[in-house]
Amino acid sequence: MKARVFFLVTLLSVLLAGRAEAQRCLPKMRGIELKAGLNGADGYVLGATLSSYARGGNKWVYGVEYLQTNHDYRSTTIPAAQFTAEGGFYYNFLSDAKKVVFLYAGASALAGYETVNWGESRLPDGSLLTDGDHFIYGGALTLELSAYLTDKVVLLVNGRQRMLFGGDCGRFHSQIGVGVRFMIR
Repeated sequence: MKARVFFLVTLLSVLLAGRAEAQRCLPKMRGIELKAGLNGADGYVLGATLSSYARGGNKWVYGVEYLQTNHDYRSTTIPAAQFTAEGGFYYNFLSDAKKVVFLYAGASALAGYETVNWGESRLPDGSLLTDGDHFIYGGALTLELSAYLTDKVVLLVNGRQRMLFGGDCGRFHSQIGVGVRFMIR
C-alpha cells in the first residue's frame, strides 16, 4: 500500500509542478553546427562542425572551416583562402541551473591547405607573386557561448584565435562569429 501511495504522490507532484525540462548535453548526444564569422576587417569564415557530448556537458568537436582574407594590392585585391579540418575538446566551465546557457573554453588541432590568389602567381599588372600554396597546421583556442532556443536548436556566439604554421598569410587569425547547432540525437 505504501508503494502505491508513494507512486501516486510522485506522479501528482510531477504533473502539478509544471512542464518537465528536457535533458540536455547528456553523454553521446550529438549536434551539427553551422557557423559564419569575421576574420578582421577584410575577411570572413564559414564552418560546419559535429559536436559529440561527453560527461559534464563537455564536448568533442570535429569540423571543417573555410577562411578567406583579401589583401589590397594597388587597384586590386589578392585573395588568400584556407581550408582546414579541426578536432578538439571544449570544456564546459559555466552553465545555469536549467541548462539553457553554457560557456565553453576549447582547444583544437587544425590542419589544411592555404592558397594565395587561387594558385595564380602572375598578377594583372604583370608582377610576380612570391607567396604560394602550402599545407598548414596548428591549433585554435575558442571561447563559446551556447544558448538553447528550443530543445533542438542552439544559438552560438564565439571568439577564436587560430595559430597556423607552414603558410605565407600570417600565423595568427582572430575570429568572431555566430552560429546555430541542431541537435540530432
